[in-house]
Amino acid sequence: MSNNTDVDDSPEDASDAAPDGDEPTEQPERQGDQSSLEEDGDRRNDVDDPIDDFEPSSDEAEEDDIETVNDLGSTVEVDPGVEIDEEIAEDDLLGGLKIDSTEEIEVPDRLVDQVIGQDEARDIIIKAAKQRRHVMMIGSPGTGKSMLAKAMSQLLPKEELQDVLVYHNPDDDNEPKVRTVPAGKGDQIVDAHKQEADKRNRRRSILMWIIIAAVIGYAIIAGPLLLGILAAGIIWLIFRNIGQGADAMVPNLLVNNGEQRVAPFEDATGAHAGALLGDVRHDPFQSGGMGTPSHERVEPGSIHQSNKGVLFLDEINTLDIQTQQKLMTAIQEGEFSITGQSERSSGAMVQTEPVPCDFIMVAAGNLDAMENMHPALRNRIKGYGYEVYMDDTIEDTPEMRRKYARFVAQEVERDGRLPHFTDDAVEELLLEAKRRSGRKNHLTLHFRTLGGLIRVAGDIARAEEREHTTRDDVLRAKDRSRSIEQQLADDYIERRKDYELQVNEGGVEGRVNGLAVMGEDSGIMLPVMAEIAPTQGGGRVIATGKLQEMAEESVQNVSAIIKKFSDVDLSEKDIHIQFVQAGEGGVDGDSASITVATAVISALENIPIDQSIAMTGSLSVRGDVLPVGGVTHKIEAAAKAGCTKVIIPEANEQDVMIEDEYEEMIEIIPCSNISEVLDVALIGEPKKDSLIDRLRSITGTTFDQNTVGSAGSSNPSLQ
Repeated sequence: MSNNTDVDDSPEDASDAAPDGDEPTEQPERQGDQSSLEEDGDRRNDVDDPIDDFEPSSDEAEEDDIETVNDLGSTVEVDPGVEIDEEIAEDDLLGGLKIDSTEEIEVPDRLVDQVIGQDEARDIIIKAAKQRRHVMMIGSPGTGKSMLAKAMSQLLPKEELQDVLVYHNPDDDNEPKVRTVPAGKGDQIVDAHKQEADKRNRRRSILMWIIIAAVIGYAIIAGPLLLGILAAGIIWLIFRNIGQGADAMVPNLLVNNGEQRVAPFEDATGAHAGALLGDVRHDPFQSGGMGTPSHERVEPGSIHQSNKGVLFLDEINTLDIQTQQKLMTAIQEGEFSITGQSERSSGAMVQTEPVPCDFIMVAAGNLDAMENMHPALRNRIKGYGYEVYMDDTIEDTPEMRRKYARFVAQEVERDGRLPHFTDDAVEELLLEAKRRSGRKNHLTLHFRTLGGLIRVAGDIARAEEREHTTRDDVLRAKDRSRSIEQQLADDYIERRKDYELQVNEGGVEGRVNGLAVMGEDSGIMLPVMAEIAPTQGGGRVIATGKLQEMAEESVQNVSAIIKKFSDVDLSEKDIHIQFVQAGEGGVDGDSASITVATAVISALENIPIDQSIAMTGSLSVRGDVLPVGGVTHKIEAAAKAGCTKVIIPEANEQDVMIEDEYEEMIEIIPCSNISEVLDVALIGEPKKDSLIDRLRSITGTTFDQNTVGSAGSSNPSLQ
């Protein structure tokens, strides 16, 4: 095999310093059996056995017992004397966990035991680690992809870790030789070579100064002094070049696993081609014997440093196609030569022998990661590994609540500077996890943002030198930990109050209090007005407010319902719809559908709308009220604006998780079709009753559909 080149790494007189690479002085080196190529042709194993004193730690020995996902993170351990009350577990926010603070919760040592949720992904990671399979994880940011990848390196079967040495090639300086030795032996070999080089340099230096002194002395006695000095300079240059040639015999320790006791883990996310595939440093002094030997300029890439371990690549689609193709070659061959990545660099002339890179690749990304991924690379993963989609939420059970309490303890332990959280602080964090899930009876799995909230709350308590982090700290942290987009949205909403045209009492024809979401979770009341005017060129529906595509389509759906039931000849009327104070970004989403329909119908029929009511909901062409996102934030916005009632889609009723302070302020009315919406929103009994009866005869039944999630935006999102 090319990377086991015979190189003379037994320097003269170095036997006492350390064993060399070929003939150890203290114990014979055992040559490992050369394994055959596996069926997929991906991996090659041609290395020496580890030295005898390499022993796995006790934690490593236990990892061999892991067989199924049921063995991992299945319980929450607490200090002796702390109990779990199963009788109240179902209704208790902590799942029956009886603690005063998170310092009573035991944090598992291994990362794989700390993973919460993602049972399918965790099970796949275990199987992939045992079988050395590649994995691609796709999902939202902050759901645990990198944590699972790092945990995988701790679960890998025990391998013979290797050091990689690069030697000067006396036959061709631009093709350095590569050799692998057992982990820890590389340092010994390099030290032995350095010691021998130092001895030679000392002897050479003594000899050089003796000769120079003799030449100068002779010149002083017998000849011109200037000629003697010139001769001494020539002698110095000769000895210097000889010394550089001898120093070139010291190998470059490319990969050092001497202190590594588990499989290596390399996070190469965002790495450029040189950092990922290896590189050769540029040498500006290429002539005159002043240059650095090529083997000393070789730099390892992440693929080489992760040999026998895990290479993690998040946002893999950001790699250019050429780099992805080279990465695929490295996966297939299990080795990859290092060369200069810059075409104009002197390193581009250097190319080493193949360097081992037998790694497991864990690729990750969002859904768009698959679009720009090299088809052959993805096919390689699918054919010889696993693809897994990461969950965004998980069912809210007593066991999961206990694990969330453990997650808080894990974050405190990992940070090392935060005060532990009291039980009521953990309960508030669990309520926030419920709200952020966007689904009834579910908890969010976006742990990165939740962890950020934990750290901000802990920082508040630490700044005030308190022993524990309390619920009040968490509430303050929720305001301080807002994203930049959210802060901009809140600032816009606050400034808008000085000029907004809010009406929350009485009745007005053609005006409805619509609801929208800005940023991630800021609700906003967005009035919609409708006016009917004689046409001057055929009946049209004219909507203003810088509507985005989805909002325009919702207006068209509303116009279909209006044309179906209205007694007015719409060919002689123009319907004007205005989204008041929509902002520069305009309106996106379709949850204004029932708002638009109610405003237009009110204007056509001259029936007032109750201004103490706000509403949100999508609308089908048959009049069914369909679910939308962000209902919790919209309801809270209606309450803040002074409305006493809010209409939401019946399918969204299960998604309402408003703060306690708003529960008494507003009545939530779920509706399934436009008839029910108008029955609640319109006032003026005789005309209203006639209209509702007519509508009920033409609208269909509610379309049963699961709730859709809300999406943050810097513009009012009607979702």
